Amino acid sequence: QVQLVESGGGLVQPGGSLRLSCAASGSIFKIVKMGWYRQAPGKQRELVADITSGGSTTYADSVKGRFTISRDNAKNTMYLQMNNLKPEDTAVYYCNLVPARIGAWGQGTQVTVSS
Repeated sequence: QVQLVESGGGLVQPGGSLRLSCAASGSIFKIVKMGWYRQAPGKQRELVADITSGGSTTYADSVKGRFTISRDNAKNTMYLQMNNLKPEDTAVYYCNLVPARIGAWGQGTQVTVSS
Protein backbone atom coordinates (compact mmCIF):
# COMPACT_ATOMS: atom_id res chain seq x y z
CA GLN A 1 0.00 0.00 0.00
CA VAL A 2 1.35 3.41 -0.99
CA GLN A 3 1.98 5.88 1.83
CA LEU A 4 2.21 9.57 0.98
CA VAL A 5 3.55 12.41 3.12
CA GLU A 6 2.99 16.07 2.29
CA SER A 7 5.31 18.91 3.26
CA GLY A 8 6.26 22.45 2.32
CA GLY A 9 3.23 24.40 3.45
CA GLY A 10 3.37 27.58 5.46
CA LEU A 11 2.31 31.18 5.79
CA VAL A 12 2.91 33.40 2.77
CA GLN A 13 1.80 36.85 1.65
CA PRO A 14 -0.46 37.33 -1.38
CA GLY A 15 1.64 37.15 -4.53
CA GLY A 16 4.19 34.90 -2.88
CA SER A 17 5.25 31.37 -3.76
CA LEU A 18 5.49 27.97 -2.12
CA ARG A 19 6.66 24.56 -3.29
CA LEU A 20 4.89 21.54 -1.86
CA SER A 21 6.37 18.05 -1.84
CA CYS A 22 4.68 14.66 -1.67
CA ALA A 23 7.04 11.86 -0.70
CA ALA A 24 6.00 8.27 -1.33
CA SER A 25 7.08 5.28 0.72
CA GLY A 26 7.85 3.34 -2.42
CA SER A 27 8.29 3.70 -6.14
CA ILE A 28 5.74 5.87 -7.91
CA PHE A 29 6.69 5.00 -11.46
CA LYS A 30 3.83 2.49 -11.64
CA ILE A 31 1.22 5.00 -10.46
CA VAL A 32 -0.65 5.98 -13.59
CA LYS A 33 -2.14 9.20 -12.21
CA MET A 34 -1.66 11.12 -8.99
CA GLY A 35 -2.51 14.62 -7.91
CA TRP A 36 -2.88 17.40 -5.40
CA TYR A 37 -6.14 18.06 -3.59
CA ARG A 38 -7.07 20.86 -1.24
CA GLN A 39 -9.79 21.61 1.24
CA ALA A 40 -10.54 25.13 2.40
CA PRO A 41 -12.64 25.96 5.48
CA GLY A 42 -16.31 25.37 4.70
CA LYS A 43 -15.51 24.00 1.26
CA GLN A 44 -15.57 20.56 -0.32
CA ARG A 45 -12.24 18.92 -1.05
CA GLU A 46 -11.27 19.52 -4.65
CA LEU A 47 -8.70 18.21 -7.08
CA VAL A 48 -6.27 21.03 -7.89
CA ALA A 49 -3.98 19.32 -10.37
CA ASP A 50 -3.00 15.87 -11.54
CA ILE A 51 -0.19 14.28 -13.50
CA THR A 52 0.11 10.97 -15.32
CA SER A 53 3.06 8.62 -15.42
CA GLY A 54 3.77 10.03 -18.87
CA GLY A 55 3.86 13.61 -17.63
CA SER A 56 0.50 14.84 -18.90
CA THR A 57 -1.01 17.44 -16.56
CA THR A 58 -4.44 18.85 -15.80
CA TYR A 59 -5.33 21.87 -13.66
CA ALA A 60 -8.41 23.29 -12.06
CA ASP A 61 -9.45 26.56 -13.67
CA SER A 62 -8.80 28.43 -10.44
CA VAL A 63 -5.06 27.66 -10.51
CA LYS A 64 -4.23 27.55 -14.21
CA GLY A 65 -1.23 29.69 -15.04
CA ARG A 66 -0.16 29.90 -11.41
CA PHE A 67 0.47 26.32 -10.26
CA THR A 68 2.71 23.67 -11.80
CA ILE A 69 2.58 19.99 -10.92
CA SER A 70 5.53 17.69 -11.53
CA ARG A 71 6.88 14.32 -10.47
CA ASP A 72 10.34 12.87 -10.05
CA ASN A 73 10.07 9.10 -10.26
CA ALA A 74 13.72 8.61 -9.28
CA LYS A 75 13.06 10.41 -5.99
CA ASN A 76 9.56 8.98 -5.56
CA THR A 77 8.28 12.50 -5.08
CA MET A 78 5.58 14.70 -6.56
CA TYR A 79 5.67 18.49 -6.37
CA LEU A 80 3.34 21.44 -6.63
CA GLN A 81 4.94 24.79 -7.41
CA MET A 82 2.52 27.54 -6.42
CA ASN A 83 3.13 31.08 -7.66
CA ASN A 84 1.19 34.32 -7.29
CA LEU A 85 -0.70 32.89 -4.36
CA LYS A 86 -4.06 34.36 -3.45
CA PRO A 87 -6.01 34.35 -0.17
CA GLU A 88 -8.50 31.95 -1.74
CA ASP A 89 -5.69 29.40 -2.09
CA THR A 90 -5.68 29.03 1.69
CA ALA A 91 -6.41 25.38 2.45
CA VAL A 92 -4.98 22.11 3.63
CA TYR A 93 -3.26 20.47 0.67
CA TYR A 94 -3.14 16.71 0.21
CA CYS A 95 -1.64 14.37 -2.34
CA ASN A 96 -3.21 11.13 -3.42
CA LEU A 97 -3.83 8.87 -6.36
CA VAL A 98 -6.41 9.92 -8.90
CA PRO A 99 -9.06 8.73 -8.30
CA ALA A 100 -8.30 9.12 -4.60
CA ARG A 101 -7.58 6.08 -2.48
CA ILE A 102 -9.21 6.43 0.91
CA GLY A 103 -6.41 4.67 2.76
CA ALA A 104 -3.71 6.90 1.26
CA TRP A 105 -4.83 10.24 2.74
CA GLY A 106 -2.16 11.75 4.96
CA GLN A 107 -2.20 14.67 7.36
CA GLY A 108 -1.84 17.22 4.58
CA THR A 109 0.10 20.45 4.74
CA GLN A 110 -1.42 23.81 5.62
CA VAL A 111 -1.08 26.69 3.19
CA THR A 112 -2.15 30.08 4.48
CA VAL A 113 -2.08 33.14 2.22
CA SER A 114 -2.54 36.30 4.22
CA SER A 115 -1.09 39.76 4.65
